[in-house]
Amino acid sequence: MDERGNCSPIQQICDHDEEVFSIENGHAQEIPYLFPLVREGEESCTCDCKQSLNKNEEKIAKYSVESLPRRRLASLDVFRGLTIAAMILVDDAGGSWPSINHSPWHGVTFADFVMPFFLFIVGMSLVLSFKNINDKFDAFEKASLRALKLFALGVFLQGGYFHGSNDLSFGVDMKHLRIMGILQRISIAYFLVSCCEIFAKRSQISRREFPCFKVDAIKLITMYPWHWVFGLAVSSVYLGLLFGLIVPDWYFETDISKNLISNMGSNVRTVKINCDMRGDLGPACNAVGYLDRIILGINHLYRNPVYRRTQECSINSPDYGPPPPNAPAWCFAPFDPEGVLSSFMASVSCLIGAHYGHALLHFKNDKRRLYEWVAFGMFLNALGLFIKWLGMPLNKPLYTISYVCVTGGTAGLLFSALYTVVDVLKYRKPFILLEWMGMNALLIFVLAAVEVFPALVRGFYWSSPQKNL
Repeated sequence: MDERGNCSPIQQICDHDEEVFSIENGHAQEIPYLFPLVREGEESCTCDCKQSLNKNEEKIAKYSVESLPRRRLASLDVFRGLTIAAMILVDDAGGSWPSINHSPWHGVTFADFVMPFFLFIVGMSLVLSFKNINDKFDAFEKASLRALKLFALGVFLQGGYFHGSNDLSFGVDMKHLRIMGILQRISIAYFLVSCCEIFAKRSQISRREFPCFKVDAIKLITMYPWHWVFGLAVSSVYLGLLFGLIVPDWYFETDISKNLISNMGSNVRTVKINCDMRGDLGPACNAVGYLDRIILGINHLYRNPVYRRTQECSINSPDYGPPPPNAPAWCFAPFDPEGVLSSFMASVSCLIGAHYGHALLHFKNDKRRLYEWVAFGMFLNALGLFIKWLGMPLNKPLYTISYVCVTGGTAGLLFSALYTVVDVLKYRKPFILLEWMGMNALLIFVLAAVEVFPALVRGFYWSSPQKNL
């Protein structure tokens, strides 16, 4: 910078250690150092970056975007593969090791980090996908179509059509079709944050257009103000409904004799749950379940919720088991862990990933990126624990704000570690399997996590279904 505060041409393009990512067709590609291509004494620009590029800079920008091979962000693929592997481990071994299975209600376990990690990864990925937007409405159309496809696939896989690997029958009564699920939650979060990324940017800031634009942690936030407004608005509405909505008494039908594991015949009864309260965070009378019963209908909720593993509902707690003789009626009630209100709150986890993606794009070098990522991750963990101390527990089924902060901060710290090892230190080969899994995560989820592949294999048997491969 000279005495008048103008950036030199070298500073305008990049510092010598700068590493810039451009995006084409959803892939991050690294632009090499452009330092040797700039001539000293070329046209300068003020540090508020109001002056346009000169001809040399235009040629450099064109070279940077068009002539370089695409390169995926390997650490993000590894993180995605690690998360899908953790999901398969939890689904297959959670019954044998209840300590790694989902927490029955309050608290977090190993399994409870899987969903926020997926949402964090989705947030980072969509930032790379929508880095350069030529037509906002075309981008919105593509994002909407992707979200609809993902939602429909989720209903098909988890709506009840498949009965698991131990049951070779299929089909679902539409009166009891489960509407929400894992992919449905991801599709909602993806759509909402994509809309922020497409429409709510204050400006499409690009290093190619503003090479001397200097970014710090505060500017990174102010460059995307509506993202933070959206996150605060969603959190405020969530808190208002969670603690302000009065949950009335409600009813559901259940086969009591079946739930009590009795030899009696079917005995369907209508059970009343006494609530008439607000601000309750227990399984029976919370606002999250109440809104799901209103919006989705009680017959379209998940019928085997995790709170059936609580001490009140299972003699084998924290694992599933027969209910104790004095089990409360709500132990047999349906509840969807991926409900409507909690899924809207889950979009904040996706926003956290988007913030990390913005830091990847705008900060100049690995050291600066890692500093921002680690600092923000530690801040989120501290904030989540402080909110827990104030009285809001960590709870995945309700998707509380304390849970969002702790899991989002942990995701940021873990990604920072993977980025350091895989992309900075270049130790990529030990993670090649996880990277492959991350590049094919949806296929693996369909075949393994939803047990489609085991069901297909067990469909070939000798004499009886028990004699299968």
